[in-house]
Amino acid sequence: MDRTSIGMIGVGVVLLLIFMRVPIGVALGLVSIGGIYAILGLTPALGTITAIPFNFIGDWSLSAIPMFLLMGAVASQSGITADLFQSMRMLLNRVPGGLASATVAACALFAAASGSSLATAGAMTRVAIPEMLRAKYDPALATGTVASAGTLGSLIPPSILMVLYGIFAEQSISVLFAASFLPGILSAVLFIAMITVRARLNPALAPPDDRRFTAREKLDSLRRVWPFPLIVLGILGGIFGGVFSPTEAGAAGAFLAILLAVWRRTFSLADFGRALVETANGTSGIFVIGIGAILFTKFMAIAGIPAYLTRTLEPLIAEPVLLVVLIGAIYVVLGMFVDSIGLLLLTLPVLMPIVKQADINLIWFGVVVIKLLEVGMITPPLGLNVYVIKGALGKAVELGTVFRGCYWFIAMDLLLFAIFIAFPSLVLIIPALMS
Repeated sequence: MDRTSIGMIGVGVVLLLIFMRVPIGVALGLVSIGGIYAILGLTPALGTITAIPFNFIGDWSLSAIPMFLLMGAVASQSGITADLFQSMRMLLNRVPGGLASATVAACALFAAASGSSLATAGAMTRVAIPEMLRAKYDPALATGTVASAGTLGSLIPPSILMVLYGIFAEQSISVLFAASFLPGILSAVLFIAMITVRARLNPALAPPDDRRFTAREKLDSLRRVWPFPLIVLGILGGIFGGVFSPTEAGAAGAFLAILLAVWRRTFSLADFGRALVETANGTSGIFVIGIGAILFTKFMAIAGIPAYLTRTLEPLIAEPVLLVVLIGAIYVVLGMFVDSIGLLLLTLPVLMPIVKQADINLIWFGVVVIKLLEVGMITPPLGLNVYVIKGALGKAVELGTVFRGCYWFIAMDLLLFAIFIAFPSLVLIIPALMS
């Protein structure tokens, strides 16, 4: 059997194992080792096991991941998340669908600390959904808003997915963060605009809030949270300005978040312990998938799959827009079954050589891919953000109701995907200013 056939069988086996709910890192690793053994023999396979995982974990850039996770965990455990929501609620209560819009705004701010969609959705579920349900919001709108706005954690910098993409695509993480900033803000603005229009046309979805908050109350609410956005903006400004690297920024952000939590007097040693455990669990899970993905990259290269696909898709390489649309369809479909980190690391070894051959800007492509991965996090049947919300709410809301509430947000995500294709400068304008 030739190498290409072994590689194609390996891809099929990986997808089969994932659909059988085998952990994706384990599936990628086992199939890769087996494939390398089938092509090169036992000694190269054993050499791959000993060398590649160590070199991957030793990459200094990966140190940013636990730091950003710790910053988000500290913010969540210390109650900053709840205060962000209450502050946005007071500022937007006169807007139709104000509670839902406040949720989107709070998710965007928290996403800039956590770097994780699941962490953002989980934190905001406990804070925002009970408030919206008490206000007689449509359950689909309430839950769909949190699930969908939680995906902003994947796009708004600092983003863990962007760190992983930068490492595997060999692109500057700082430039990727800069490129994803404006698309992340546009996503949040589009979500809020859609909620406002729907609530105005159908007030039953989001009954108006008759309460009025004084300027003093709004100022007091901002006083409790203003250091947090300031820390985030300072860190991002430092990255964009080249003052420090993303890894150094993550460490600084985690340290400042801890100081802020202690200053607020809402953070105990037990909270700190829970934040550390949450960070360790998240980091270890990401690293296991990353090791499997780097082994899979090696297997694909040895099998010659990227070169084979490049030859097969050569007609599309001459039409970059059609190629991107095809890749977008692949991500949307696979995103229904595979989690975002696993899908990113599963597909990059196969798609990256094709994208390079088509001369597509890899910074722009990274932002587009992350946007498409967001869609997968709220589409049935997997939709991990949806299951996070369902797990937190229990029987209070049906699973189908949460998915139904996401459909309008999915439409907005796909609209932005089309906008980014039509106007790539929206993605590249900040990196261009930096250079």
